[in-house]
Amino acid sequence: MNTMHQNVGEMKNAMIKLLVLDVLKPHLPTILELAKALAKTNGVTGVNLSIYEVDQQTETVKVTIKGENIDYDSVQEVIRNFGGAVHSIDEVAAGKEIVKEYETLQER
Repeated sequence: MNTMHQNVGEMKNAMIKLLVLDVLKPHLPTILELAKALAKTNGVTGVNLSIYEVDQQTETVKVTIKGENIDYDSVQEVIRNFGGAVHSIDEVAAGKEIVKEYETLQER
C-alpha cells in the first residue's frame, strides 16, 4: 500500500475530540432541545450552544461539542433533523488529546 492510502486510513481512525460549528437553524425547536439531542449523539460528552445572530426566520448558533470519539456524521444528521444546516466547521481537534491553541506574534 502506498503512503497516501496509509495516511487516509490513519485519518479515518483519528478520534475527534472537539468540534466548533457554525449552524443556521429555525427558531423552533429551541437550542435547549437541540443541545439535549446532540448530547445523546455517539461519542459526545458535552455540548455548548450559543446564539450569536437572530433574524426573522432563523438564528445562527455556535455549537461546541466535546467527546472521546465524536461521530460527525451523526452530529450533522441531528442538526438536519432539527431543520438546521452546518455553515462551517470553525475548529476541530483530533487525536489522543486536545492541543491548546497558542497565540502567535502575528495575532498580537
